[in-house]
Parts: sequence; C-alpha cells; structure tokens
Amino acid sequence: MLSIIVPVRNESNIISDVFNYFLNGLKDVDYEVLLINDFSSDDTLDKAENLAKKFKNFKVLNNKKRGLGGAINLGILNASGKNIAIMMADQSDDINDLIKYNELMNTGNYDAVLGSRFTKYSKIIDYPFQKLILNRIFNFFVSLIFWNKYNDYTNAFKIYKKNVLLEVMPIISESFNVFLEIPLKVISRNYNYKITSINWMGRKKGESKFRIKELRSKYLFTLIYCFIEKNLLNIKK
Repeated sequence: MLSIIVPVRNESNIISDVFNYFLNGLKDVDYEVLLINDFSSDDTLDKAENLAKKFKNFKVLNNKKRGLGGAINLGILNASGKNIAIMMADQSDDINDLIKYNELMNTGNYDAVLGSRFTKYSKIIDYPFQKLILNRIFNFFVSLIFWNKYNDYTNAFKIYKKNVLLEVMPIISESFNVFLEIPLKVISRNYNYKITSINWMGRKKGESKFRIKELRSKYLFTLIYCFIEKNLLNIKK
C-alpha cells in the first residue's frame, strides 16, 4: 500500500478538491491518504472529517504539535503503507509523478525516490520569480556542502519507505525545513535512492503558507544540524 501524508491548515476552500485530486488520479493504486490538520482556525477539520466518512481510504488526524514537522511525524507513525509519499494540499504536484514514484519504489528496491523540478525533463508553471531565484541559490549551496548532485532538497514532494523514515526519526524540524532535513538524512546515511524529474504547477486557489523571511534561520539550523550529523556524528543506516 501507498500512504500519502498531506498536512492541511486553513484549506477550507480547497479541501474537497484535495479529495477529488486523489480519487480521480489514483483509481488503479492501492493507497491511503492521511490528512493531518495542523491547527486550522477555519472549518478545514470539519469539512475533511465529513468527506472522509464517505471514503474508506481517507483518514483525518489532528496534529498534536503545531507545524509541518509535527504533522509529518504524526503521519509517519500512523501510516499503514510500506511506501510513504509527502505532498502538500495545494495540488501543485503532478499526480502522474506520484504514480511513477510508487512504481519506482516497488520495482527498483529503492529506500527513497527524490523528485526534482529542475531537470531538462521537468515542467514548471507559475513559479514566483523571487522564490525561484532564492530556491536555486540555496539548493546549489546545499549540494556543494554535501557534495551531492541532487538539486531540489527543499521540495516537499518525495517518497520513502516507511522503515527508512522511522530510522531517521526523530525529525526535529518544525516548519518547511522538515523537507530539507529528511532527504539530507537519507543521502548522508547512504540509503539507496533515485533522483527523477517531476513537474510542478503554482496553486490556483488558497494561500501559500511559505514565508521566506520567517524560514531563513530555520533552514540554516537544519543545514548545520545535518552537516554535524554527517561529518561529526557519522551516523549511518
């Protein structure tokens, strides 16, 4: 089974679209979706719970520790599948890439598949220019520090074996930097992973929760933490 962790916070106006995104796109896949309500102040939780009652492969969980890190931790511990994909609720990722991820995991015996939106085969639509420039500079900096050819560490959309995620826990990042921490641990600990091209489209409804100014120090903290783990603590799988 494929488990898909989707954190949601104040996504009332798109929550029904999230359900349709998976219901229409994964008709031939054995999957479950774990919607993790991250302290929404609107009626996201009520809407999600009412919709989940209609579909057995959707679960709604209430985050116990505010932030994406807490949501991801909760999702991992409650996932039933051997493969776990992490996706955002904005439906910016291509559902066909999720299917490709899962097939690669099942046929290639990988511990993780790390998607990149920045290959010659990728297609990106409506990526904010300032965010794009900062993304490319930061990811290039990370690839130099860790001496690795991967170029999209900060993208949330990746897939891992559940046992690998359990092994890299505890996850200490509290916000979007969690999406940097997990792949860096996977890469640094020499797990078997594959890099593949993926597509991305800017969200059409709702508001992004990503705030560059608020996250700079958190990304730096995660980078230092993972560097110490790799070079000083020498933690391996």
